[in-house]
Amino acid sequence: MSNLVKKDGFNFAFEPSGCDSCKGNCCIGESGYIWINSQEIEALALHKKISSEDLKKRYLNKIAYKYSIKEIQLASNNYACCFFDLDKRQCSIYEVRPNQCRTFPFWDYFKENEEEVYKECPAIKSL
Repeated sequence: MSNLVKKDGFNFAFEPSGCDSCKGNCCIGESGYIWINSQEIEALALHKKISSEDLKKRYLNKIAYKYSIKEIQLASNNYACCFFDLDKRQCSIYEVRPNQCRTFPFWDYFKENEEEVYKECPAIKSL
């Protein structure tokens, strides 16, 4: 029995067990924004057992009126989310990860750039 996750408007599905063989490709790569809203900030602060203000100072960048999770530069043009555990090759805040992370790979961008999601994610299956 397959556990394929499908979403209307997408020509591919996601097989969650594919994450077991991945090295965190969705958390490592080009620099970009990892958006986090105020409710997610509160949940993450509780999870980390720190104040939301401390969380913002230590782990977030303010971009205009929004916040994005900081990244760590790994190699030339290669970055990782600061909450990605490089030793375990997994998310250290998985239970409270932002919606942007929860909705991967079903981002509108990948509707027009399907070849990119196939290269990035071994859990993508053709429909």
